[in-house]
Amino acid sequence: MKTITVLPERRELIIPKKKLWAIVKQQKYLFLMMLPALLWAVVFAYTPMVGLYMSFVNYQPTLGGFWHTLFNSEFVGLKWFRYFFDNGDFLIIMRNTLASTLITLFFSFPMPILIALAVNEVKSVKFKKTVQTASYLPYFISWVIAANIIVTLLSSDGAINGVLKLLHLTNESVLFLQHGKYFWWIVAFGNTWKDMGYSSIMYLAAISSINQELYEAAKVDGANRFKQIRYITMPHLKPTIVILLILALGGILNAGFDQHFLLGNDLTREYSDVLSTYSFRYGIQNGMFSYASAVGMFSSVVAFIIVVIVNSFAKKLNGHSLF
Repeated sequence: MKTITVLPERRELIIPKKKLWAIVKQQKYLFLMMLPALLWAVVFAYTPMVGLYMSFVNYQPTLGGFWHTLFNSEFVGLKWFRYFFDNGDFLIIMRNTLASTLITLFFSFPMPILIALAVNEVKSVKFKKTVQTASYLPYFISWVIAANIIVTLLSSDGAINGVLKLLHLTNESVLFLQHGKYFWWIVAFGNTWKDMGYSSIMYLAAISSINQELYEAAKVDGANRFKQIRYITMPHLKPTIVILLILALGGILNAGFDQHFLLGNDLTREYSDVLSTYSFRYGIQNGMFSYASAVGMFSSVVAFIIVVIVNSFAKKLNGHSLF
């Protein structure tokens, strides 16, 4: 005879709705603490978005003031977007932007994870702090200084060519910054070197929150350090990795202005010219403000769409997402 188990009826917890003003009054100090951040976001993040209207007009600065000139400019609709898509620059600019960001992502995304895992395994506190400090320092160096360091290392009589000659890999100096085929890789390694230490902080914070009893139990079961990383550390890092990957993919059209502008030159423009430098050249140097605004808006819209798509995919795949 089969035994039938009757499950208890599921009851939903009904929480009475409170009025917005009552919630604000109850948590007024928390809202006051949020006020500076909200004001900053409104003033510096949302108010400037009104300027996106420039993408749909033929804006030319006059003495009448920015807002008066902007809203009284000739409305041209999608003219500047069509001009960007139809001219011969679009494919080259998109190729350079995507190639530079994807190569950078390939190197710069896993490196902070590896650094965090390696630093976490170091037992000496002094050595750990030394490694962390050394890896963080490049992040706080401006790209002006970092670009000069890279240029010096890659010069004809620099350290890189010296090592290549010492190892008999080349007899003549390689002019890295005069050949476009090297440019994407130079930027990728520069970005990785500059940001990997600072980016590892988030992974180290996630590792520090893991319950140490899990590692003790794994040791009792005979798990070595590699198995502990594989079965304990990495699963706990997975939500952080997914969220940061979504954000990184969202910036896939933001190749970075500073590094491309400072390391690029006329000889490598075919490879160094990306969306940010392209809009700067046309907007600031050539005075085509509406065209530059349209290029920037295109980049932002595509980035937003990519974030939404990747976030939905990540949520369906493993349940971890940004929103």
